[in-house]
Amino acid sequence: MNKVFVLVGEASGDLHASNLVKEMNLIQPSLCWEGWGGDLLQKQGVRLRNHIRNLSFMGFIEVIFNIRTILNNFKLCKKQIEDFQPDMLLLVDYPGFNLRMARWAKSKGISVTYYISPQIWAWKASRIKVIKEAVDKMYCILPFEKDYYKKEGFDVSYFGHPLIDAKNNFENQKELNISKSKSKIAILPGSREQEVNRKLHIMLEATRKYAEFNIVVACAPNLPSSFYTKYKEDYPFAEFVFGKTYDLLSSADFAIVTSGTATLETAIFRVPQVVCYKSSFLSYKIAKFLVNIRFISLVNLIMDREVVIELIQSDVTIIKIRKELDRLIYDNAYKLSILNAYDEMINLLGNKGCSKKIAQDLLGFYTK
Repeated sequence: MNKVFVLVGEASGDLHASNLVKEMNLIQPSLCWEGWGGDLLQKQGVRLRNHIRNLSFMGFIEVIFNIRTILNNFKLCKKQIEDFQPDMLLLVDYPGFNLRMARWAKSKGISVTYYISPQIWAWKASRIKVIKEAVDKMYCILPFEKDYYKKEGFDVSYFGHPLIDAKNNFENQKELNISKSKSKIAILPGSREQEVNRKLHIMLEATRKYAEFNIVVACAPNLPSSFYTKYKEDYPFAEFVFGKTYDLLSSADFAIVTSGTATLETAIFRVPQVVCYKSSFLSYKIAKFLVNIRFISLVNLIMDREVVIELIQSDVTIIKIRKELDRLIYDNAYKLSILNAYDEMINLLGNKGCSKKIAQDLLGFYTK
């Protein structure tokens, strides 16, 4: 195997894929890479053919409104893959797009590897049919997924969660230029423009009363700095940092976090958090009808119990965020119970070296 086309659609996938590409290059430096992704993949030598800033659409209705762009993306991607003629297509998360590309690639005789399994245990369980037909090798990152796939009659591999590696690889190279005299409340509003616009003003307004804290917003690296100008003007008490989410989490005392990978990152850094999820009204109603899970945050899903409070849709309010922040800040026993649960969860996610183990297994699989 010499040529790999990698497909990533979101910031979290860019992080995990870049660590995997790094390990694969260490084992086989002759690998040639092209694909769709972000700045982190580009730093690992992947020739980007499309950037994730052009790809993230959140919610059912938002997808419908952008259907022409999405269909054009399929055409563009197929053309780029045909031009590159890879030995393998490496798909990372982003199932709505990637599973369609998997089926197409398989029909063209291209080997298909899927890293970060679609969450078919939550919704669209019927996708198992496409996975069985089109995916040659699947890597899961959540501990319960291996058993789920075993029941479905499909063999997958699990080597732990790559966020453990990401944290261990983290180097605090630059100190954040914020006051050291105060504790910090971190705000992680997400990486998609739509989700940030729906929630960030509520999150910031909720923190206005905490004058004894530095309020610091982790800005998405895929969004331009100009996007945050209106928030900086409306909330001058807050500070905004780019590309330093781990620096922020390593020094934060509490956090308000958008549901998704960020909830798990926050937990791995042992920061007590309140989780927020808010989409368009219609998208939420459709999701509520289709999705079959008890929780939305990865922390609660992995632990199979409520560890962190989830504020969903109409519950994402200034009053309710403040209520939970007050409890986190002033109830030490409650905070300690969360930190203890975090430690349990981290043990479940396995030891470091996940990306390296997957790289070794993957290259070994295709050289048998």
